Amino acid sequence: MNIAIIGYGKMGHEVEKTAKLKGINVASIVDPTDNNATDKEVNEKSMRNVEVCIDFTNPNSVLNNVQKISKFKKNIVVGTTGWYDRLGEARKIVNKNKIGFIYAANFSIGVNIFFRIIENASKIINRFEDYDTYGYELHHNEKRDSPSGTAKTLGEILIKNIKRKNKLLFEKIDRKIEPNEIHFASMRAGFIPGTHVVGFDSSADTIELKHTARNREGFALGALMAAEWIKDKKGFYSVDDMLNEKISQRFVL
Repeated sequence: MNIAIIGYGKMGHEVEKTAKLKGINVASIVDPTDNNATDKEVNEKSMRNVEVCIDFTNPNSVLNNVQKISKFKKNIVVGTTGWYDRLGEARKIVNKNKIGFIYAANFSIGVNIFFRIIENASKIINRFEDYDTYGYELHHNEKRDSPSGTAKTLGEILIKNIKRKNKLLFEKIDRKIEPNEIHFASMRAGFIPGTHVVGFDSSADTIELKHTARNREGFALGALMAAEWIKDKKGFYSVDDMLNEKISQRFVL
């Protein structure tokens, strides 16, 4: 498989390193500001021989990148977060150009397993009203969005499955929290790749479920798995579609 890396920041470097270890050819690296990138922009040269583009850029660039890449009929993996208010626009571009597209708040396979665990746990907690719910996440001090896309997804899972909760609070609150609210806090410091905790608390005990990334390798591996999966597909997908297919395959006897 031949890929293009769009964005040569920390995740772009990690995808490049992991791709080489897996025998995947990095045909081009596109970044307008990094002198070590092979190309400054998405054009005919940077898209030559490319099968799938992997985007780890910034929220303001994603839609423009999708627009440019789709004109060259290349399939796309988007790992950038914080742009989901424009998913509808991206879908229209993908459908118009008849390409394959997959996105995720977090491409780590472990995190996506964590989502499934939280979904099942929240369905159980829904039946036990003594338990309140909370969450928090920690990331490195250069992360550009807060809360993380992963935190938002976790919060949405909790709201969907715990019927007595219907409002997420990610901001600071200077008041008593209401019974229908879930507070999900964010912290930024140092070099933390990503830690997410969901807790269920009663007067008798606390249950905490936690995912901790050791490094960025898991995100890169998941993005490359998504690139392999989307390579020969057309249409608009999320990482859930990929996981559902892979899980069903693994349980077929």
